[in-house]
Amino acid sequence: MSVRTGRFRLYAAVAGGSFRRFATYRMATLAGVFTNTVFGVILTYTYIALWDERPGLGGYDQAEALTYVWLGQALLMAVAAMGGGFEDELMERIRTGDVAIDLYRPADLQAWWLAADLGRSAFHLVARGAVPMLVGGLCFELAVPGDPLRWLAALVAVLLGVVVSFALRFLVALSAFWLLDGAGVAQIAWLASMFFSGMLLPLNVFPGALGEIARALPWSALLQVPADVFLGKHTGAGLLGIYVFQAGWAAVLLAAGRLLQAVATRRVVVQGG
Repeated sequence: MSVRTGRFRLYAAVAGGSFRRFATYRMATLAGVFTNTVFGVILTYTYIALWDERPGLGGYDQAEALTYVWLGQALLMAVAAMGGGFEDELMERIRTGDVAIDLYRPADLQAWWLAADLGRSAFHLVARGAVPMLVGGLCFELAVPGDPLRWLAALVAVLLGVVVSFALRFLVALSAFWLLDGAGVAQIAWLASMFFSGMLLPLNVFPGALGEIARALPWSALLQVPADVFLGKHTGAGLLGIYVFQAGWAAVLLAAGRLLQAVATRRVVVQGG
C-alpha cells in the first residue's frame, strides 16, 4: 500500500469517525432541527412581507427568495456559519498545550482537522438540513429544481463552501497560538460570517459597492454561491467561473493556514507545565 493510499484511508477514517461522533448527539440534533425549522418559518414570513413590497428584489422572485431562506437553514450548520465546528476544540488544545501531541501524529495537522470537519459537515447536511428543507417545501411554494444535475452542481458548490469555511476557521483557531484565548477573534469571525455569507439577507440585495465587495469576499462561498447555483443563477461557463471563485479562495486560505501553522508550531507554549 502506497503512502498516499495510507494517508487517504487515515483521513477517510477521521471523517467517518467525526460523522459517527456527531450522530451520537441525537437530542441536540432534534433540538437543532426544531430551531432551524422555527427560524425558517419566521424568516419566511419576513421575506414574504419584504418581497410583497419589493417584487424581484435582488433578482429573485418570491418563490426563489423563500427557497433561499430554507437553503440558509439547511446549510447553517453544514458550513458552520455560526462557528461551533472544530475550532473551539483546537483552540482549547492550543491553550492547554495538548496540540503538541497532535503535532506528533503521523498526519498533517491541517489535513486532520479538515477531514474531521468534512465528516461533521456531512452529518449536519443530512441530519439538520434535509428536514427543514422538507418542511419548507411542504408549507410554502419554493423554487425547487427538478433537474438532478442542478442538485449535483449545488452539492459541489456546498462542498467547496465547506472547505472555504474550514480554511477561515482554521486561521481563527491558529490565532490562539498568540492570543492564548481566541474567543474574541472567533466572535468577530462569527459576525463577519453571518453578515457576509448572506445568512441574514442575500448579498444580491446589498446596494452598490457594498454588494460588490460582499460578493467578492470568501464568506459569500458559504451560502450565497451555493444558493444561486441551486436556483439556476449560474450555468455553463458562469457555473465554472463560480467554482473557480470558490476553489480559488479555498486554495488561498488553505495556503495561508499552512503558512501560519508552520510559524505557529515553532512557538508552541505548553500551559501549566
